[in-house]
Amino acid sequence: MNHLRFAIIGCGRMGRHHAQKLITDGRGQVVALMDAHQETAKSLQAEFCPDAQLAASLSELVRIEAIDAAIICTPTAEHYRQSIACLDRGWHLLCEKPLASTRDEILELIQRAEQARSKGQVFSLGYQRRHTSLYRTLRREIQSGRWGAVRTIVSHNVENWQQTIGGTWRDDPKQNPGGFLTDAGSHKLDSLFYVTGLRPLEAFARSQTCGSHVEIVTSVSALFSGDVVASIDFVGHAQYLGEDLHLHCERADLMIRHSELWIAREGKMERLTADEPESTPVEGFLDSILDGAVDLSPPEAALPVYDLTQAILESGRQHRPVQIPD
Repeated sequence: MNHLRFAIIGCGRMGRHHAQKLITDGRGQVVALMDAHQETAKSLQAEFCPDAQLAASLSELVRIEAIDAAIICTPTAEHYRQSIACLDRGWHLLCEKPLASTRDEILELIQRAEQARSKGQVFSLGYQRRHTSLYRTLRREIQSGRWGAVRTIVSHNVENWQQTIGGTWRDDPKQNPGGFLTDAGSHKLDSLFYVTGLRPLEAFARSQTCGSHVEIVTSVSALFSGDVVASIDFVGHAQYLGEDLHLHCERADLMIRHSELWIAREGKMERLTADEPESTPVEGFLDSILDGAVDLSPPEAALPVYDLTQAILESGRQHRPVQIPD
């Protein structure tokens, strides 16, 4: 098979984004659209895929025969149920992050991913940083061992996020528990584990809602394996989108600053060329299905992100350090 038939589940901003990526790539065709708001699905249909079938519900979608793969772009609370249904249909699956709302759901989906792989199904998670040249190059440098062990991590993340969430599911703690941290921050936490290979052990945090219904600002001091201290902050009411990541190793400091890769040694800083391949979650998903490429973002990646996120939220609400289960 060299041309895959896709269903898009959730036709808002991310559904539109993934539909565009599929069309640009050329190896996939959008043949079905599902959204709780039919006008949203009709808008995406009219703009990108006029021949796609519309489904008003998940039960209606899974009755469509001519589908090979699905991309889930709905609120997090819907991911578990929708993922199970897609996997039961035998479809390849790309699910947007976060993977699910509870630890038990994530553990079950990880188990289902193992079963899916044994049947030739690809089940991937939409952590986009794992596919970029920048983070893939940084991971290679850190895990090569040439710069020694990671000793300290500093991660600074800002966005004009609060200004965009009024009246949406993102400002509903039932649909988006954790606010900016869980919505925009999950892939940023994932990048720490992807790059370093470390795991979270403990978190101490302070959070503020800043007039919204969900957390907007969160500041974290975390402990990772190897006795590595990580300072992580999320500022969701900034005036711009930006992030910096500093990894202080034994023989060098490696940094992403303003989307550029830098290295510091012996008091001097210089730029590093990001020379690993550049991709996207959709391209990587297609590569895994069609070419057997290694899945850079398997569902197993969701667990350390979830565990650290929950420890951060619990710490912020209880004002005490919280240990993370093995």
